[in-house]
Amino acid sequence: MEVGALIPTTVFGLFLFCSLLGQPTMVLSQGLQYGFYNNVCPEAEQIVNEVVRKFMRRDAHIAAGLIRLHFHDCFVNGCDASVLLEKTPSGEQVEMDSPANYKSLRGMDLIDKIKSKLEDKCPGIVSCADILAFAARDAAVNAGVLPYLVPGGRRDGSISRAMDTMILPAPSLTAEELTDTFAKKGFTQNEMVVLSGAHSIGYAHCATFGSRLYGDKPHHSQDPTLEPLHAEILKNKCPPSSIPKDGSLGHHKVPLDSITPTILDNMYYVGLEQGKGLLASDQGLMKIFHTRNLVFEYAQNPILWSRQFGLAMEKMGTIDVLTGDQGQIRRKCRRIN
Repeated sequence: MEVGALIPTTVFGLFLFCSLLGQPTMVLSQGLQYGFYNNVCPEAEQIVNEVVRKFMRRDAHIAAGLIRLHFHDCFVNGCDASVLLEKTPSGEQVEMDSPANYKSLRGMDLIDKIKSKLEDKCPGIVSCADILAFAARDAAVNAGVLPYLVPGGRRDGSISRAMDTMILPAPSLTAEELTDTFAKKGFTQNEMVVLSGAHSIGYAHCATFGSRLYGDKPHHSQDPTLEPLHAEILKNKCPPSSIPKDGSLGHHKVPLDSITPTILDNMYYVGLEQGKGLLASDQGLMKIFHTRNLVFEYAQNPILWSRQFGLAMEKMGTIDVLTGDQGQIRRKCRRIN
């Protein structure tokens, strides 16, 4: 990642400090508060940001992992850090063991590192759910979007079931299906298109879009919505042998955004205009009138998209949260107390 893509620590840290210092503790409708840790652990958000930046200097792609981790947590029974649990008393398979998450979650070690530092500084105060929300925000901002505030006060859940991840959007969904999936979580179609821009960074396994290159049935040809030259480039990176026939993901993967793969920006939408969307669910946004117009709008207006992305991410972090005396504050994020 180019250094210019990262907001300097002093700038982003100063933004957080000044914003929270001047922000009265405001209780939101879900029971969350801006500046929730101002009095009980004032360095909490700064510590999160410092660890995120340190990890991103070593591996810029960890930003995509953190955003995805937060999304997969919130979309499944709310933002309660249930995606981090390795086991629960029920003995059921947990979320991280589901096909949607198995061996594909990134950022767990980073979250563990943050939790360890916060437990040393403020034992039993900062929840794993809040750490996820703050870390996803810091990853997004340090990867390129405009700074935005995230409220705190989430508590950690104790239930995690692999079966519940079935509601996560699949890479084969149409724009209409994506709209319906996000609407069930309280998001508008515009917010769905905005959040899809998270695919400006990160990778996709060849298996998740192989059918677009080679067809998914005998005599089925290449997806005609895929730009031909780009398709040939992808075939070189994802030969048929790279796509397991047992339904697993395999090891071959390519950047979701071929233009600026480590910068979270609006080039994702420019790529869709050019027929270079990697996943069927991404390129499918160009197939219907309303989502296509939104793609055009965000491709032309990076500042508008960046602002909308921050707002949509903040909203995502409020899905079905546990607050007050609900849930717990885990001492270790991977297991309940």
